[in-house]
Amino acid sequence: MFSALAPGLLQAGMRSARHREAGFTLIELLVVVAIIGSLAAIAIPQFTSQKGKGYDARVMQDARNAATAEEAYFSDTLTYFTGSCALLPGVNLSPGVVCTATGQADSFVIQTSHPQSTKTCTWTSNTSPNLTCS
Repeated sequence: MFSALAPGLLQAGMRSARHREAGFTLIELLVVVAIIGSLAAIAIPQFTSQKGKGYDARVMQDARNAATAEEAYFSDTLTYFTGSCALLPGVNLSPGVVCTATGQADSFVIQTSHPQSTKTCTWTSNTSPNLTCS
């Protein structure tokens, strides 16, 4: 069929379209790798920033939870707790969050932080707003 249209085009050793070996060419593979690399270069920083925001949220939420537990402790004992928030009844800190409570006679201060968070939060019972993060 092909030899009638272009004599000598298909000589011995040349591949015809029907007998092409299955697989990808090197160029096709390089293009796919380049596209995947470009997508990864965009996605990884976005993932990292979202992860940092998650740690910030943990620090803020644990400060709120510890403040609530501090108020519950006061209603039971008529004194504010001083020490690690992990020892306060009812407090479950997020993994890696460091929390300390400092109780005075009529107020308390809760400080929370995480090594991978950009924020350190302080809950002060006698100020407004109670929660400040920096």
